Amino acid sequence: MSTIILGIESSCDDTSAAVIKDGYLLSNVIASQAVHMAYGGVVPELASRAHQQNIVPVVDQALKQAGVKKEELSAVAFTRGPGLMGSLLVGVSFAKGFARSLGIPMIDVNHLTGHVLANFIKVEGEPNEVPQFPFLCLLVSGGNSQIILVKSYKDMEILGQTIDDAAGEAIDKCSKVMGLGYPGGPIIDKLARQGDPKAFSFNKPHIPGLDYSFSGLKTSFLYSLKKWIADDPDFVEHHKTDLAASLEATIVDILMDKLRKAAKQYNIKEVALAGGVSANNGLRNAFRDHAKRYGWKIFIPKFSYTTDNAAMIAITGYYKYQDQDFCPIEAPAYSRVSIK
Repeated sequence: MSTIILGIESSCDDTSAAVIKDGYLLSNVIASQAVHMAYGGVVPELASRAHQQNIVPVVDQALKQAGVKKEELSAVAFTRGPGLMGSLLVGVSFAKGFARSLGIPMIDVNHLTGHVLANFIKVEGEPNEVPQFPFLCLLVSGGNSQIILVKSYKDMEILGQTIDDAAGEAIDKCSKVMGLGYPGGPIIDKLARQGDPKAFSFNKPHIPGLDYSFSGLKTSFLYSLKKWIADDPDFVEHHKTDLAASLEATIVDILMDKLRKAAKQYNIKEVALAGGVSANNGLRNAFRDHAKRYGWKIFIPKFSYTTDNAAMIAITGYYKYQDQDFCPIEAPAYSRVSIK
């Protein structure tokens, strides 16, 4: 009998639903929220209201695209946390009602674990090569920058993480100060492709071990920018491509330096990338370069699996279903938690 999992993701500002059958993705529907662009960041109250409007049609479309009836579902997997509490509650509440109405189990998923396991999403007719355990995963998003030792689907150890700002957060803040808009990641990425990564030099942190820090880089960037604008009010407009390229290159160098150290320390050659910032062109190129230089076998998820999406929640739910790892109906959402 087939195992069919409905995944639901609502941790921030994207409402998503996906269906996975026997480990293969059948559908992955995402409804984004453009309303936050005017505010330069996600407004929690607006996000939760939009989730309430989107959750039913998104789930309906995911089932229709998959060609699956709700009565055929084996379980409902949902993001329990971390994330914005109001947004999470919409997904959690819907999952509870949906699962109870069908009499099927619920599977709670850690959002960060989902990002890591996005590298295991398979699609019928594609190569579908996946990492072999143990492997290293660089998880980089707007709120997290972590190096994770992945020993199995349910055994992951954080080797290093940011002690302040995450890489994605630093990019968004620098983009905002430059007046380039929100979210900053795609904007900086596009501009960086046209600029000179060596045009400007910014301070890099010296943090012991495998931990990261990006607050110093952000401060250095903002201080330098303020000084340059004082001399030339149109400085950003004249140099935005080079600024973006230099900022991106610095962040990528910081990320890859610690990842190289982790790979050498743990003698691991299989290395994966995950999280929203994994869509960054410079970071993807750095992974490919390291694969050639250091003999790494790399795994980079498709662009559609890098941002918040339900496909990663569904595949995590699929593996937890194999262990009958279900959660009780009274399980609450949580806004903050480390990977587990």
